[in-house]
Amino acid sequence: MQTTDPTTGEKIKSYPEFSLPRINGILNHAEKSFQSWRGASFKERGLLMKKAAEILRKDKDQYARLMAREMGKPLMQGQGEIEKCAFVCDFYAEHAEFFLTPEPVRTEASKSFVAYEPLGIVLAVMPWNFPFWQVFRCAAPTLMAGNAVILKHASNVCGCALAIEKIFKDAGFPPALFSNVIISSSKVKVLIDHPFIKAVSLTGSTGAGKSIATHAGAVLKKTVLELGGSDPYIILEDADLESAAEICVNSRLINGGQSCISAKRFIAVASVFKEFEERFTARMQMQRMGPPLHEGVNLGPLARHDLRVQLHRQVDKSVKQGAKLLLGGAIPLGPGAFYPPTVLTRVRPGMAAYQEELFGPVAALIEVADEQEAIRTANDTVFGLGAAVFTRDTKRGERIAVQELQAGGCFVNDSVKSDPRLPFGGIKESGYGRELAESGIKEFINVKTVYIK
Repeated sequence: MQTTDPTTGEKIKSYPEFSLPRINGILNHAEKSFQSWRGASFKERGLLMKKAAEILRKDKDQYARLMAREMGKPLMQGQGEIEKCAFVCDFYAEHAEFFLTPEPVRTEASKSFVAYEPLGIVLAVMPWNFPFWQVFRCAAPTLMAGNAVILKHASNVCGCALAIEKIFKDAGFPPALFSNVIISSSKVKVLIDHPFIKAVSLTGSTGAGKSIATHAGAVLKKTVLELGGSDPYIILEDADLESAAEICVNSRLINGGQSCISAKRFIAVASVFKEFEERFTARMQMQRMGPPLHEGVNLGPLARHDLRVQLHRQVDKSVKQGAKLLLGGAIPLGPGAFYPPTVLTRVRPGMAAYQEELFGPVAALIEVADEQEAIRTANDTVFGLGAAVFTRDTKRGERIAVQELQAGGCFVNDSVKSDPRLPFGGIKESGYGRELAESGIKEFINVKTVYIK
C-alpha cells in the first residue's frame, strides 16, 4: 500500500499488505480481548474512552498535519475533525450506560426485560475523506457497547489508520481490541467470512456498499452502510439569501467538497434564483485554494489525481449537455490534485451534475418555479442522505423537512452535519442503519428478551 501527498505528488511511504496468517493472529487476539472486555463495566470502558479523547486533543496538530499530508485536508479543518473525534469519545463514555441499561417490560411473567449485549468483533471498512472522524464515530459506540473493532482503512491513509490504532493502545484498551489491518479491498470478503467477525460497518461508495451487503448477507452478518449522497439545498423565496449563500458555499467546499453530506444541488425558486446565483458565485470565487498546511487556505487538493479526472469529466459532460459554466471548471497547471471552486448553472434532469454525485468543489445550480417543484426536484435522486431548506418561516421549513424531503437528515436554515447527539444515516442508495446517538450504539448489539416466570 502506497501513500502519496496529493499536494505535491510525492510518495510518502509504502506499507506491506498483511498476510492471511497475520490477520488470523490479530483476529484470534481480538476475540480473546473481547471475551474479557464484554464483562468490563461501563465505568471501566468510559475511563479508557476518556483517555483516548485526551490523547486526541493533546496531539491534534500532529494528527491534522498527518491528514493534510495523506489526503489534502486544510489544517484548520483537520484540527476541527480531531476535536469532533474527542467529542464523540466523551459523549459515549458519558452516555453508553444510560443507552444500554436493561429495560423492564410488564408482561404476565414475574419479571421480563430487554437486555443489550455486545455481538463480538465488528469489521469497520472506512474511507479516506474523514480519516479520523469516520473511524471514531464507529469505534466509540461500538467499543463502549462491549464489542471489538477491526479497521480496514482506505489504502491512501495508512498512516492515519496506524495513528488511530496507537491512540487506543496508548489509552490502555486491551491488546488488539481495536486493531488495524492493512489489506487490499479484494481481501475484505475474506474478513467478512471469518467466524469471529459478527458484523460490518462500511462508509463508502454506493457500489462498495452493495458489494459488502451482498457478501455479508450471504453469510448472515449484519451491516450498517453509510454511502454516497447528492444532498439538495432548497432556497425558497422568503430565504435570507446572504446567509443561505454563505452556508451553502461552506457546505459545498468543506473537505474540498469530498463529503457524502456536503451540499451538491442548489435548488432555488425562480423569484430569487438570479440573486442567489450571484451571491453564491461571488462567495465561491472568494475561496482560497492552496497547500493545506498554508495558513488561510480553506480548499486543498483533492485526495487523488484519479478523483480529479473523474470530477472534471463530470463537469465537461454537464457543459456539453447544456449546463452553463459560471466559475472554475479548468484543471490548474502545476503539481498536485487541485481543482478550483466551480459553479454550473442551468442544470437540468439527465445531466451528470444533476444525476451523479459530484465529489469535489463543484456546485450544481437548479432553477425551479415554486416550492412544489423544488421539493419534487430535491427528491428526484437515487440518494437520500441529507437535505436542507432555507426559509424565514421556520414552521414552513419544519413541515417540508418532516413531511416532504426524502433523506435521513433534514436541516432548516443550516447545513447538513453529523453530531454525536443525533442519529446519522441515509435511505435509498445512501445506505441503511444509523450511526451516532442512541440509535448508533444499538446497531451492533444483541437485543435480548429475558422472561422469568
